[in-house]
Amino acid sequence: MKKKVIGMTLCATLGMGEIVPAEAQEADTLSRRQQAIVPIAAFTAKGDTERLPEALNAGLDAGLTVNEIKEVLTHLYAYTGFPRSLNAIASFIAVMDGRKAGGRQDTEGRDADPLPEGKSLYELGMEVQTRLSGHPVKGGAMDFAPAIDYSLKAHLFGYLFGRNCLDETSREIATLSALSALEGTEGQFKAHLRYASNAGLTDGQIQNIVDVLKEKVGAREAWRADKVLVANSERKYSLPEPISDVFPRGKVSTMDYFTGDVYNQRLVSPDVDTPCQASNI
Repeated sequence: MKKKVIGMTLCATLGMGEIVPAEAQEADTLSRRQQAIVPIAAFTAKGDTERLPEALNAGLDAGLTVNEIKEVLTHLYAYTGFPRSLNAIASFIAVMDGRKAGGRQDTEGRDADPLPEGKSLYELGMEVQTRLSGHPVKGGAMDFAPAIDYSLKAHLFGYLFGRNCLDETSREIATLSALSALEGTEGQFKAHLRYASNAGLTDGQIQNIVDVLKEKVGAREAWRADKVLVANSERKYSLPEPISDVFPRGKVSTMDYFTGDVYNQRLVSPDVDTPCQASNI
C-alpha cells in the first residue's frame, strides 16, 4: 500500500509540476530519434522496401534530419552491400517527394565537414577502429585477406566513420540493427557490442535496440540480437526462438499412395505404447 501511495503521489506531483522531457526520463534507453534508426537500418538490411517507407517517415517525424537518414543508408552499404543501400536511398527519395508534395518541410541538417588533412583514410581508419575496438584489430581474416583489412580501415572506419554528419553512437545503433536483420552475423554483432559500448551506448540502451526490433521489425530479428546479448552477459534467459511454421512441410514423399508432388513430415513416431504414427502431409 505504501508503494502504491508513493507512486500515486509521484505521478500527481509530476502532473502538477514541470513536464519532464520524454528523452530525459529514461537515461538508460534510446532517445526517440535513436529508436527511429533501428527499423530504418533493419529494413534496409532485409531489403524490405515495402515497410521501409513507413520507418523513414517515422524517422523524420521523430526528429532525424534528412542528412542523418541519408548517412545511415550510406553507412549501411559497408554491412549490407550497395544494392540494399541504393534501394533504400531510392525509397527515401520517394518518401521525400511525397512529403514535399504534401507540404511537409523537413530539416536538412548539417553536412559532413572535410576529413582531417595530413592523414590517409587508412591511417584515420586505423585510429578510429582501434579506439572503438579498444585494441588494434589484426590477425584472422585481416591477415588472411589484407585487402579486406584495408577496405575496413580506409573505407568504413576512415571515410564513413570520419564523416561527422552522423555521430558514432548512431552509426553503431544502425550497425547492430542491420546485423540483427541478417542471418549468420552473430560474430560481427558480438564484436560491435564492444564498439557500441566504446561509442557511448549503455547496456540498457543496447537492450533497448532489441525492444525496438521486437516492436517495429520482427520477433526473429529481436531474438537474433538478444541471444548474443545473453551469451555476452550474466543474464540466463533470452527471448524464445520464433516458430515460423508449427508443422514443417517436410520432404518430398516417394511413396506411391498419392498423385502429384506430396510432402511428408513425421510428427510422432510409433513406440511400444502407441503403435501408430502421425504425419503432416
